[in-house]
Amino acid sequence: MYSQRSSAWRRAANAKHRRALSKQFRYKPEKSWKLLYTRSVKNRRAQQLGLLWPHREWLRLMADAEPLKVLFVCSRNQWRSPTAEQVWKNESGLSVRSAGVSRSARRRLTVADLRWADLILVMEEKHKSRIRAEHRDEVRYKALHVLDIPDDYQFMQPELVEVLRLKVAPLIDEAMRS
Repeated sequence: MYSQRSSAWRRAANAKHRRALSKQFRYKPEKSWKLLYTRSVKNRRAQQLGLLWPHREWLRLMADAEPLKVLFVCSRNQWRSPTAEQVWKNESGLSVRSAGVSRSARRRLTVADLRWADLILVMEEKHKSRIRAEHRDEVRYKALHVLDIPDDYQFMQPELVEVLRLKVAPLIDEAMRS
């Protein structure tokens, strides 16, 4: 038994039906009050909702939920990067590690460390070059900054602590904002 309607007609009817269904279930995102209004209106609306605005304060609150993961890297993981880890490990909203790129490092840099980190801070340009050479794919989209701190300091030396605080704080603030 043959159908009175052709296969071309059935294909066209099915296509029309699929188009009608896709229009029916189309996703429409809600409008965000943060994108629509001026700053004063945003402040008022945030107060009504019990939220903090501008987002800098909001980021400080959200930092407890998802800490920024910072990896400090030097040559042998003996003086500079462990000092940086000690200085920044008690900061709220941060999770820190340290590692070394040398084969004789106390804790050698691994691919897992690079995947873990949101922000990678190296002490010298040679460390950045070595990481880029050995782990190009892992650091392609990571924030990688050179601190330019020479290997002239001992562990927890006050001058080193001061230099680390001055150079690292702006980078961490910038990473938390973005």
